[in-house]
Amino acid sequence: MTRIDAKFEALRAEGKKAFVAYLMAGDPDVETSLAVMKGMPEAGVDIIELGVPFTDPMADGPTIQLAGQRALEGGMTLQKTLDMATEFRKGDDTTPIVLMGYYNPIYSRGVETFLQDAQAAGIDGLIVVDLPPEEDDELCIPAQKAGLNFIRLATPTTDDRRLPKVLTNTSGFVYYVSITGITGAAEAQAADVAPEVSRMKAQTDLPIIVGFGVKTPEAAEGIAGVADGTVVGSAIVERIGKGQSPDEVLAFVKTLADGAHRA
Repeated sequence: MTRIDAKFEALRAEGKKAFVAYLMAGDPDVETSLAVMKGMPEAGVDIIELGVPFTDPMADGPTIQLAGQRALEGGMTLQKTLDMATEFRKGDDTTPIVLMGYYNPIYSRGVETFLQDAQAAGIDGLIVVDLPPEEDDELCIPAQKAGLNFIRLATPTTDDRRLPKVLTNTSGFVYYVSITGITGAAEAQAADVAPEVSRMKAQTDLPIIVGFGVKTPEAAEGIAGVADGTVVGSAIVERIGKGQSPDEVLAFVKTLADGAHRA
């Protein structure tokens, strides 16, 4: 059982929905992003998604793209991202960490080396946006053999013919993208999401977590109410980009977490 599996088991026992928060590693610098990361569990974050900065983030909207650019300009790398996780683990051995990003930095490092290093850093799961199920032998299968969850994205365009393929070899949870488009592009609507969650639940026992377009505590509550939890990324990253202090960012994160947990 991974930390992700254990977290969902504990949330089910409490009758609570999950709140997942995203931040870009190294944005605007390691010190600031690590301070936000370390404060997230106390602010109510159940699972942390740690973004790996990449030059060509095809799924990300302007807010996350700019965060990645700031991180890269500050010298952030995959190794420094893993170092952040290692540092976080010194004070927290229970909160799951999911690395979210793209395959290129992993491929450049070498899959076997990367998985060994990710395990050592205390990473629990991977979301690799640009690796479809047809490429499972590339990273998904080796990651699962190494004890890491491989979390797949499903979208409004994932029809009933495609969904079983997407769910094959997925573990930890399914990340449902609530909108057609990039991160932060539109507001997620619970009425649109609910039937899609039901459709996926008919084919998997995995938790369904909904992200993209969740920006407010009210939206977090509404989306979590029709799923097993929700993810917020751009709304948090935007505040970091505006220069808010870690304490200010975390105060906002707490309002989002409280919203999701009210569901």
